[in-house]
Amino acid sequence: MGFEYITRIPSSEEIISAYPATAAIKAAKAKRDAAIQAILTGESDKFLLVIGPCSADSEEPVLEYCNRLAVLQAEVSDRLVLVPRIYTNKPRTTGEGYKGISHQPNPEKEPDMVAGLIALRTLHLHAIEQTGLTAADEMLYPENHTYLADLLSYVAIGARSVENQQHRLTVSGIDMPAGMKNPTSGDVSVMLNGVYAAQQGHIFSYQGYQVKTSGNPFAHAILRGAVDHAGHSIPNYHYEDLQLLFAQYAKRELQNPAVLIDTNHANSNKRYKEQPRIAKEVLHSRKVSPDIHSLVKGLMIESYLEEGNQSIGGGVYGKSITDACLGWGASRDLVLSIADLV
Repeated sequence: MGFEYITRIPSSEEIISAYPATAAIKAAKAKRDAAIQAILTGESDKFLLVIGPCSADSEEPVLEYCNRLAVLQAEVSDRLVLVPRIYTNKPRTTGEGYKGISHQPNPEKEPDMVAGLIALRTLHLHAIEQTGLTAADEMLYPENHTYLADLLSYVAIGARSVENQQHRLTVSGIDMPAGMKNPTSGDVSVMLNGVYAAQQGHIFSYQGYQVKTSGNPFAHAILRGAVDHAGHSIPNYHYEDLQLLFAQYAKRELQNPAVLIDTNHANSNKRYKEQPRIAKEVLHSRKVSPDIHSLVKGLMIESYLEEGNQSIGGGVYGKSITDACLGWGASRDLVLSIADLV
């Protein structure tokens, strides 16, 4: 076989035992979970923003970003709930490139999965301790979810994972909101099939056990744009796209109909400076359509301390080494503008 067994990976129980959540962290998570879930059920009319770096590649700038976000959250707390993106796993289309802090706690050094699991857990712990903000992360590897399950308030299922059965079934057993993106093909029915599957209970194999889940009523859609056969980006955040999704949700009678709009990726053709314009168009659609207003619960925005992106080793503090992001000044202005428009 072509596998070289390098080192044993500690179980999530071992990592959590070594780096436990305090009572204060648990209380902060419970409060934040309730606030986010209330938005998705319609009990709260606040608006959700999942905002932050494309990838959390280094603890110090990510924590600085989260601390700034916490100050901003206090300014808009009557209208918005801000969830920092602390994405510690990155999908790679060709398998090449930086795969996230879980693989490389130092992007300029060789992969170290054990150190990576410790780094991702301590990063999330430190963010909550310093700011009180529980975060979002992407479930790229379902088997790894338990390393962070007691810390996260939001999970994203990416465009390349949403059709995977293990992702769908794992989401059916978690107790937090999970946003399921449309696949890169743009097929909305695939995304909604994923939401349906995640909202049902299942029996399956997970971490060496046969498990039974009860279904996740907070599974919902994320529109991130599509890519056609020629590789061109096709946005799906426009008024007509949102009306179509509303109709599809109604036909399926899914629980807690909700969608977040990803303002980057194929919706912006990765032109990160388009994100404010896209956000404002979505908010305008909510203004003119009660159906869209009831369905669109929030936005996803890629944002960091410095705008743009750089190569690994570029040396600019707080600048993305994956997709380009809005800088802090533009991000703060956008959040305040959204608070005025919702």
